[in-house]
Amino acid sequence: MTRPGTVELESLRLASYINAVPCYICQHPNKHTDEFCSQCQAPLALAHQAANQKNPPRLVAAIGAAGVGKTVYLGTLMDMLSRQEERLQVLVRGAFSVNLQQSTIAALQQGRFPEKTPSEPDRWNWVHCQIRCRRRSKPLELIMPDLAGEALLEEVEHPHTYQIIGEFLRRCAAALVFIDAADLFGGSAQQDHFTMKLLSYLVEVDRDLRRGWPARPVAIVLSKADQCDWAFENPTQFAQQHASGLVRLCRQWFRKHHFFAASVVGACVVGRNAYAEEVAVPLRVEPRGLVDPFLWLLRQLYGRKLG
Repeated sequence: MTRPGTVELESLRLASYINAVPCYICQHPNKHTDEFCSQCQAPLALAHQAANQKNPPRLVAAIGAAGVGKTVYLGTLMDMLSRQEERLQVLVRGAFSVNLQQSTIAALQQGRFPEKTPSEPDRWNWVHCQIRCRRRSKPLELIMPDLAGEALLEEVEHPHTYQIIGEFLRRCAAALVFIDAADLFGGSAQQDHFTMKLLSYLVEVDRDLRRGWPARPVAIVLSKADQCDWAFENPTQFAQQHASGLVRLCRQWFRKHHFFAASVVGACVVGRNAYAEEVAVPLRVEPRGLVDPFLWLLRQLYGRKLG
């Protein structure tokens, strides 16, 4: 005697993929009901928003070691550009694009820095923004995720550990590369070595001389420059003195690169958290040099008619 039951027909299962949503990062097909790509964990909201656009958004990477300041830079930059009425205006697309801005500003208002970005890709913050310029009739579309520094390190040391990182960097049109100016000024070589590895990884991802990373714009941002103020006077000279290996690598592989100095806070002190661990505490928010590297990248991508 057979028991009654329900068996899904193979034709019905296959039909669910007819209208599949390809991931905007890795192109893997997903169901409409999925929130994240089943293969690379990128949010499918990016694909939904880009589906009806004639000019697809460009991808811009913000990469660097853990704790270098990527999160606070991106969150503060988006907040600044979304509030100003001249030069560049930024409009975020999608509720998820506000998360990074919201969490960063909330943390700074409470006298602390944002929490470290988790290593799990489905917990990363992604920013999809529309940029309007006075001299351009059509807006620009960019997508920038806040990649975890620890995940980047793992991928650089062991390629293909995080599939989303390789796929994303292969498709990126430009990159903001962060390096801790305060650590460099203090004599540490760790930042120089890791950033050299990171840039070498970019070249390995796509070394085509005409369309690969050697031809794409790369802005190297000396973060936390408030702790070594003379980095603002001449960022390239500062890098030559404290990260000579990085400077040589950039000159060898990247035709379009430029050094910048930036800081979000005017000053900070060292305090202790509830676990008696030493943490940096911002005394005052005083953004400096945040827009310059971002504006330089936009000009490299879209020309100099940016207002």
